[in-house]
Amino acid sequence: MHFVLQCLSLFNEKIKKGILGRLETFAFLESKLSSKDKTLWFHCASLGEYEQGLPVFKALKSHYPTHKIVLTFFSPSGYDIRKNSPIADVVAYLPLDTKRHAKRFLNIINPELIVFVKYDIWPNFLNEVKNRNLRAILISASFRENQSFFKFYGTQLRHALFAFEHIFTQNEKSKTLLKSINYNKVTVSGDTRFDRVSSQLETDNTLDFIARFKDNKLCVIAGSTWPEDDTLFINYINSENLKDIKFIIAPHNIKTNQITNLKEKLNTKTVLFSEKEDENLEKAQVFIVNTIGLLSKIYSYADIAYVGGAFGKTGLHNTLEPAVFGIPIIIGKNHSKFPEAKAMIDNFGMFDVSNQQEFNTILNALILNQEKRLDSGRKNSDYIKQNKGAVSQILHYLQLPNS
Repeated sequence: MHFVLQCLSLFNEKIKKGILGRLETFAFLESKLSSKDKTLWFHCASLGEYEQGLPVFKALKSHYPTHKIVLTFFSPSGYDIRKNSPIADVVAYLPLDTKRHAKRFLNIINPELIVFVKYDIWPNFLNEVKNRNLRAILISASFRENQSFFKFYGTQLRHALFAFEHIFTQNEKSKTLLKSINYNKVTVSGDTRFDRVSSQLETDNTLDFIARFKDNKLCVIAGSTWPEDDTLFINYINSENLKDIKFIIAPHNIKTNQITNLKEKLNTKTVLFSEKEDENLEKAQVFIVNTIGLLSKIYSYADIAYVGGAFGKTGLHNTLEPAVFGIPIIIGKNHSKFPEAKAMIDNFGMFDVSNQQEFNTILNALILNQEKRLDSGRKNSDYIKQNKGAVSQILHYLQLPNS
């Protein structure tokens, strides 16, 4: 695997960054931990899994205040954004999955409890966890029948699942699949992301510059957009005569050339986040967020949200973040792997579009029909409330108070 990644790193900067980061993991861990430290180990593939696990991580940190928390990522995108996470004492790349690495890693951290999120399963690490009788759980697990765990050739991965003393799944289908391989220590707890986004309502989401830009007007927010998503908004804004509507676009990729290209194609006054101090925000119609880390707060100012990723093939981004604020949501058609999207569409809180005309029609209907807009938003808010509670079930299993 290491050889394959090295070859791929010649053509992929992200893979190269991960390889270089992993070279430093052991020395870094040894400099931060001693044999006397009590530790908890949380592992996430990337940023999405981190956000998913965060409410559980926070509860465990509160219950084990004297333990050091080791947080590992496989992906550079997760590591880069959360390498200074306040939830952890040590944040590192997970070493490549070899028997030697697994033994050395566990010798250093010797965790009292291990929490993996979703399905980032590494056989050598988990087999070593099992050999040492360490306590490990998998949370927010989501399985599909076409995964290797459930195929004749997936023996090694399947065996690794039995290192977990308990698996908490997002849905009944995942539980059924686990039972089909004779894994029975499973609870359908739901998705911890519902608890995660619900906590956003208890946060101060005030952003003065967004309030000034919005200027008490109706605001459409496009979050985590890709170029194909941006094109929908460019065409809409340039062709529709809705000058009293404000638009905020938060692209997934904030590289300078992409941001510049987006701004230049808009035929209306547009301000970048990086220019906000030098511009009269109230007079702008479009605000482009060329920074990261603010989107969950920005959604609190939305009257309508669009979530990117499903109009192309990159994968739908987090639709629960805007849904918790009780606003209608528009997405692209490619969302078959996202059950929460199907649920909200079936509930008429979310609308999927496959072309510019459908996008314009749906967006205009939501802008012009306040009753439809508010009703759809309420349905999304209710959906979030109805699906909270995964964290409580996990903490109950661990015999911890739900703090």
